Amino acid sequence: MKKTILITGASTGIGKVTAIHFAKNGWNVAATMRSPEKDTELKNISGIKIFKLDVMDQASIDGAIQSTIKEFGKIDVLFNNAGYALIGAFEAMTEAQIKRQFDTNVFGVMNVTRSILPHFRERKDGTIITTSSMGGRLTFPLYSAYHGTKFAIEGFMESLQFELKPFNIKVKNIEPGAIKTDFYSRSIEIATMKPYEKYIEIANGNMMKVGETAPGPQVVAEKVFTASTDGKFKLRYPVGNNAPALLFMRWLLPLKMFMGIVRSQVEKGMK
Repeated sequence: MKKTILITGASTGIGKVTAIHFAKNGWNVAATMRSPEKDTELKNISGIKIFKLDVMDQASIDGAIQSTIKEFGKIDVLFNNAGYALIGAFEAMTEAQIKRQFDTNVFGVMNVTRSILPHFRERKDGTIITTSSMGGRLTFPLYSAYHGTKFAIEGFMESLQFELKPFNIKVKNIEPGAIKTDFYSRSIEIATMKPYEKYIEIANGNMMKVGETAPGPQVVAEKVFTASTDGKFKLRYPVGNNAPALLFMRWLLPLKMFMGIVRSQVEKGMK
């Protein structure tokens, strides 16, 4: 029987490319998104079915999971991929903006994960994969709210794996570094105010340049496929040109030294 993956946030970027990659490799794919009616590509690919799912709407989560099971018979892998980045000056961020960031990136992941656990537990099989970030284990300027969500996901999943292992449920985090997708345009919200404008202009500009030369989302799709098929109880999968090296440096170096390296690159051009 063909295996099935359910992907959240499959309308663009990593989610979309991952859906296509799994379908090409013979999997059934439940590609979920908030607005399925806007899709013009995935619905035409054999093996892919599109379902409506908003990670902040419990009824849509339950509906998508049940519809996927009805369509394909079972779900083998959940790929929590929906998310975005609120960046900029923390002082300029409103309570509503911060709440939406955590609702989407943290509570949304928790909502979908909790909802699929009965299916995985009853089958005594399943894999939960989440798009975290190398930013769940190290930090950069202007990403305080975003890093907060990814550090939360790293801690949540690291703990969750203990109680799920007796049911043969694997928990895995994909930790991309810079990846060239529309994340830097479509999936980023910038909060700014006058005292921080110069810093944001320089620091964000330097970081955007890294994104322009980064690998595309295919490398992440391939890493998700590896995590889905390697059979390992392995938690973390760094991916991208810079992620493994930066995470190693963060582990190896004293924090003060690592932060100095970050500042030297991100604040380049600051007077």
